Order: sequence, then structure tokens, then C-alpha cells
Amino acid sequence: MTTPRIGVLAVQGDVREHAAALDRSGAVAVPVRRPDELDGVTGLIIPGGESTTIDKLVRAFGLQEPLRARLADGMPAYGSCAGLIMLADRVEDARADQETLGGLDVTVRRNAFGRQVDSFEADLVVRGIEDEDRPLRAVFIRAPWVESVGPAAQVLATVPEGPAEGPAAGRVVAVRQGHLLATSFHPEVSGDDRIHALFVGMVRGR
Repeated sequence: MTTPRIGVLAVQGDVREHAAALDRSGAVAVPVRRPDELDGVTGLIIPGGESTTIDKLVRAFGLQEPLRARLADGMPAYGSCAGLIMLADRVEDARADQETLGGLDVTVRRNAFGRQVDSFEADLVVRGIEDEDRPLRAVFIRAPWVESVGPAAQVLATVPEGPAEGPAAGRVVAVRQGHLLATSFHPEVSGDDRIHALFVGMVRGR
């Protein structure tokens, strides 16, 4: 089986942690900072960080249009936390000059968890991952949530309903739309590689 070369957008965020999770999941991780580095990968991870900063750096490095073109052409991409915002078609509480790469038919609210319920952890049932009946421990750090999901996107996980979760209860935190995958949480820091394994499988499937 061919080992896929998957890029990690290396302008901000948990680049090394995502790269390590990809290595453990059977892929070769490649940092991507320039358009020519994007040409050599068959999938891309957009890490967490600060979405407005990532947007500015993507434009400064001349990556915005090449990324949009590759995504439109079907390149698999996975965005975690700020990466979810970068892949969303619509963003609530965005800065007036903020742009996204788009592709996911969702509306995302920036810093929703960070402003309302602080950083926290929760056990989630995530559809599509290996052994999906076994909960995945999800780490949320000033995370967005998915405010609404259009007909083209599929919900993979929500925060469990319960008084302990407060305003986070029931919120959508993982979605997929064809070749695009996104989560509000940071699987690269939890030690559970099933999200990355799912994404590597998506890349192989293309």
C-alpha cells in the first residue's frame, strides 16, 4: 500500500503534534508554507491556532488561491479548531476583513467555547472512526462550534447532553463533507489517533 504524503499547514498552531499523529497513522507528514510545497502532497491538515492570523499568513505566503484551487479540485483536507473556521463557508463573529478557504457547508461561531465555557474536555461518540462505540476524549481550547449545518455536510459528533456541559451541550463539534473533515477539538494532543486515521483513510480513498 502506498504511503500517502499529507501536508500540515505550517504557518501557526500544533504542526509538530499533527505531524506525529500522521506518522503514527501510516502517512508521511510534510510541512507546507509555500505553494510549491503544496504541489507535493495528496491531502492537507489545517491546525488550530488563531483563525484571523492563519488567514493573514496564508494570504501573505501566497497560499490562499492555490489552497482554494486544490480544495475545489477534491484534495482531502482536515481542519481542527481554527482549521474548522478556515474550511467553513460562513463564520459568525468574524472580523470584517476575515476570509476563509471555504468548502464546508456550515456556519461556525468563532471562540464559542472559549468565551462561554472555557477550555474543557469531553468524551464524544464520533461517527466513522474505528471502534466508534468507544468514546473519544476530545480537548477543546477556545474552540469554535458549528452553529448550523447545510444539507451537503454530515454531522459526525456533538457534545453530550447534560447539565455538566452547560451551553456546550448538544453543540456540533465534528463534521464531514465528502473530502473535507473538521473538528472543533484538538485530537493531536489527546493521544487518540482515530481522527487522523480516519483522515489518512480518506486520503488513500482518493
